[in-house]
Amino acid sequence: MNANPMRVVWRHVGWRLALAAICTIALPIRAQQQSTLKPEDFRVTRLQLPDAKGVVALDYFAYDRRHARVWLPASNLGVVAVIDDKTDKVTTVAGFGTGEVELLGKKRLLGPTSVSIGDGVVYIGNRGDSSICVIDAENLTLLRCVRIGDPAAGLTAAPDAVVYVAATKELWVTTGAPPLGIAAADNALVIMDASDPKHIKAKRRLSLGASAEGYAVDEKRGLFYTNLEEHGETVAIDVRRKKIVSRWRSGCAEPHGVALDEARRFLFVACADRVIALDVVHNKVLGSIATGDGLDNIDYAPAEKRLYAAASVAGTLTIANVDNRGTMTTVATVPTAKGARSVIAGKGATAYVIDPVSGSILKVAPG
Repeated sequence: MNANPMRVVWRHVGWRLALAAICTIALPIRAQQQSTLKPEDFRVTRLQLPDAKGVVALDYFAYDRRHARVWLPASNLGVVAVIDDKTDKVTTVAGFGTGEVELLGKKRLLGPTSVSIGDGVVYIGNRGDSSICVIDAENLTLLRCVRIGDPAAGLTAAPDAVVYVAATKELWVTTGAPPLGIAAADNALVIMDASDPKHIKAKRRLSLGASAEGYAVDEKRGLFYTNLEEHGETVAIDVRRKKIVSRWRSGCAEPHGVALDEARRFLFVACADRVIALDVVHNKVLGSIATGDGLDNIDYAPAEKRLYAAASVAGTLTIANVDNRGTMTTVATVPTAKGARSVIAGKGATAYVIDPVSGSILKVAPG
């Protein structure tokens, strides 16, 4: 499926994002209140990546709740940035391979681009050399890297998302770059054995018949949710049986990220300019909420029952509450920056948005 050219541009810009330490610029921003939100003011703090000069390729990032840290692979810098949630201090883990990869008709320097928090370790997907690397989560030491594909095959065989599935002690890896029109080489997920967290090894491939884009895991019920990009479908995969058990048509022509309310079993699917809520128990669409154009990955904070969606074209972060019927209500629309895309929920009401154009991350918090 051919991607919309404007969305391709913004997704590519989003790849090139990062963080820089040293300089922290606090920007007070007034939230646009549409419902009740207890502080009504938000502060956006820009955290620059060390050694970032201009655009930095960033894609997936993650929040480690145990250590209160943000993990952000900075692709073309060949490092992974680790940000302390309390102090905003940025530490970098180096030693990752980089390589020139064909992207949008040009050779691009890429390296680590995805991350997942495992059992005492952090897994990093590297598009530059088609490998998965393991970092000790306590001392931030790079332990080893395992190649999952031939770098000569380019992005079709390189890791896109990496996802630790605790229920089976496995690492699930999507490949390709579906929003950029680069399908997974064999339309399959790569599954790795992570029973020994520091020594992962290839286990099997799971054919899906299309490229997987976005993910969410219901550990309690053993379900892996993803979108099949070329089919415009959202599916649930039984992680033990390795089989698709449910399919939905959300109405998105090009579904991107997904997020999950595990307790109430609401699944949120990001379209280009809105988020759709699905009731996965009763197999129905509950409704949608407009966010502005340029969505990629979204996130959900279960304790606050709050959804976050960052729109790169609109340059805004939409914050919405979700009630027991699955109804999403916007409580604030916070200005961020053009090109700022993908969001993760941190501690409390804090969220983080990547801004590739400036090589930084935006910390959005009440205050």
